[in-house]
Amino acid sequence: VSCSLCSETMEPEILAVHKGENCPRRIVTCEYCEFPLPAIDLFEHQEVCGNRTELCHLCRRYIRLRERIDHESRCNGVPNITAESSRNTREAERERAARRRPRHEFSPKRLLFTIAITGIAVLLGSLFFQRKPGNSEMH
Repeated sequence: VSCSLCSETMEPEILAVHKGENCPRRIVTCEYCEFPLPAIDLFEHQEVCGNRTELCHLCRRYIRLRERIDHESRCNGVPNITAESSRNTREAERERAARRRPRHEFSPKRLLFTIAITGIAVLLGSLFFQRKPGNSEMH
């Protein structure tokens, strides 16, 4: 008889076993996303799918799906500094740089002082550089 999925010919008594376990066109599901696909495509699909990452809510690292079970069995909730992902490293570097940079925050006292100094400067400028009505036209 011929398999209706892959067209391979075989003895009728092994057809059921072939379709359930050996046929390359039988439908199987991905262990990472549970997507149904032909068995012949499973390996290639899982190579890509298993490299996707998800956030571990205990240690806040992104873990590959193919490594998730092993990670969950040994994760203690503390970020692993030696194996920290590049994303976490970049975030930590940005935080350190932000702490080194001076903050440009103004306190209310400093703001009032700046306004007072500016007001005094404007007042003095208007007194010293005041135009006299008769000085504008000189012949």
